[in-house]
Amino acid sequence: MDTVQKKGHPKGLYLLFFTEMWERFSYYGMRAILILYLTKKLIEGGLGMDEQNATLLYGYFTGLVYFTPLIGGWLADKFLGKRLAITIGGITMMIGQFVLFGMNSTTGLYIGLALLIIGNGFFKPNISTLVGGLYPDGDDRRDSAFSIFYMGINLGALIAPFIIGYFTDNLFATTNADGSIAYGYRYGFLTAGIGMFLGQVVFNIFAQKYLGNLGAKPVKTTGTEDKATTEGQSINPVTGKPLTKPEEGQRITVIFILFLFAVFFWAGFEQAGSSLSLYTDKFINRTVFGFEIPTSWFQSVNPIFIVTLAPLFAIFWSSKLGKKLSTPVKMGVGMIILGIGFWFMLGAVAERNSNGDIADIANKAGIMWLIMTYLLHTIGELCLSPVGLSVVTKLSPPKLASILMAVWMLSSSIANFIGGFLASIVETLGAGQVFTYISGFVIVCGVLLLLLSKYISKMMHGVK
Repeated sequence: MDTVQKKGHPKGLYLLFFTEMWERFSYYGMRAILILYLTKKLIEGGLGMDEQNATLLYGYFTGLVYFTPLIGGWLADKFLGKRLAITIGGITMMIGQFVLFGMNSTTGLYIGLALLIIGNGFFKPNISTLVGGLYPDGDDRRDSAFSIFYMGINLGALIAPFIIGYFTDNLFATTNADGSIAYGYRYGFLTAGIGMFLGQVVFNIFAQKYLGNLGAKPVKTTGTEDKATTEGQSINPVTGKPLTKPEEGQRITVIFILFLFAVFFWAGFEQAGSSLSLYTDKFINRTVFGFEIPTSWFQSVNPIFIVTLAPLFAIFWSSKLGKKLSTPVKMGVGMIILGIGFWFMLGAVAERNSNGDIADIANKAGIMWLIMTYLLHTIGELCLSPVGLSVVTKLSPPKLASILMAVWMLSSSIANFIGGFLASIVETLGAGQVFTYISGFVIVCGVLLLLLSKYISKMMHGVK
């Protein structure tokens, strides 16, 4: 009980925070320029793909990035241990970024993306599971810890587009003979790879000191890293008794129920890197005080809001009111807020309609519509994503912790496939119609989750 009542967080949390920060720097830095790299002409430093194929490829890539954790999580649970899997994943992703830097061709693109997909499968589920492993069952600090960890994720995502956007659009950009700009996208990939390298160096130097034996070996069915379990069984934090197999089964069922709702949340949220990015590039007035903001920089708006708001959410989840809110309620509210966020993009579409010809790229909408969309989407994300990561570590049997974390991440995989399809039909149906459909659907899903919240909470057996 003394351990559960501690107010601070173990130092291992901040090591994982730092490691994940650099991995996200690498991923989001690459993501900020990927759709632009695919669609810009060859003379502009891109690959010259048409937008429909590029957005589909973007969806396939981001979808597979969150599919391979199923394999990486299983290998870590059974054979590798979480820490070795994190190192394998980090090195593989670093090599993938260097391939994108060194081979500016379609072949280099596919090899580099394949390595990023494989590496993320080893890295992503295992580092999140290690965060949960720092705390025993029933520890109220866990939701707060994941909000802090989530801030690390987004600190890397915040910094990357600014640095990489500056490198690609300014420092390494050149002017062609016809006056067009040749962007330095390859140097953006190089920078992303260096960020991944830094994270791995720090993790491997300090892991033993700050994590001890946590994650060093695979979890056995009769012994687990979590001292609050008995022979691999989960504990009901209210009664203090091990759960029966049917009760564990109900907890796992809850993970899949929440997974289903998360799919629809992320399908809407991930428009940020595809349809919203392309809409911003074409139809948002990006000039502020005479300076045209690079499109890639807008990928930092969401992380800026995360880093600003995550500490407030961490405090709120630990407050009396925050503790009363169950995970399904938090997630349902998050979905509704995400849907409302799209209303501001509808405002941007309406502004352009009122200004005249919507096909005219000189007809721009105000930048605040986009900023408000990102703000609402961020608030929705903080209600769903770190809370979801936390609850999966609470609900999972110890011997299945990494693979069930990978199942949770699979929601992002399916969502990105759907999101890529939605982005590809914006040209056909129009941005206003697509944004309306997404908004309405996720709001309905959020309301449904709120209605089911009491029933779902009963199946969680002591976990809130």
